[in-house]
Amino acid sequence: MPVTTLFFDLDGTVCDNFLGIHRCLNYAFERLGFDPIDEGTTRALIGPPFRESLSRIHPEIDVEEALKHYRVRYTEVGWRENTLYEGIDQSIRRLHLHGYRIALCTSKPRIFAERIIEHFGLARYFDGVHGPELDGRFDRKNELLSHLLGLYGTPPTAALMIGDRDRDIIAAKQNGTRSLGVTWGFGHLEELRAAGADGVITEPSALVHRIHAIR
Repeated sequence: MPVTTLFFDLDGTVCDNFLGIHRCLNYAFERLGFDPIDEGTTRALIGPPFRESLSRIHPEIDVEEALKHYRVRYTEVGWRENTLYEGIDQSIRRLHLHGYRIALCTSKPRIFAERIIEHFGLARYFDGVHGPELDGRFDRKNELLSHLLGLYGTPPTAALMIGDRDRDIIAAKQNGTRSLGVTWGFGHLEELRAAGADGVITEPSALVHRIHAIR
């Protein structure tokens, strides 16, 4: 069955929000009396929901309290400390013009994801922007992707998940969809291949050609 619906990850796939995420995490840690983390540790955290990963860094942390502090700074300034990957906007626009249904499937809370997509002028190309609610509903990407397949009425074999981390690829496999890994974000080639990506590309300009080849 040809691919008709594209589900894009956000951080590490569409945009680079590393600076904002790093600063907001350390803002939260400092407010709770914990030592700050370095950039390498932050990079390893990006992808899975913070509800799962923060306690690996500081096992005794109150995760919900940390998230409250994180969101204070993120709401005010962190979401703006963000850049699009070069060429990704043109590729998304071309995919939209070619008739693909495009939706965002991210682990970033939906309210922030919507704001970011609007900020970069990409909302016109997306049929929907989807992520977890602040209470944790749809924190797990496989559950969110399953929900979206039903929401859009898309057979799994007609969908493609595009992302930079193994969680994106695993979510696709668990839902019977195909997956395309990208290496310009926070993951790496070995991680994506080990997770079982159906394909891997190294630059946004390759998106349209690679997706057409699947079609």
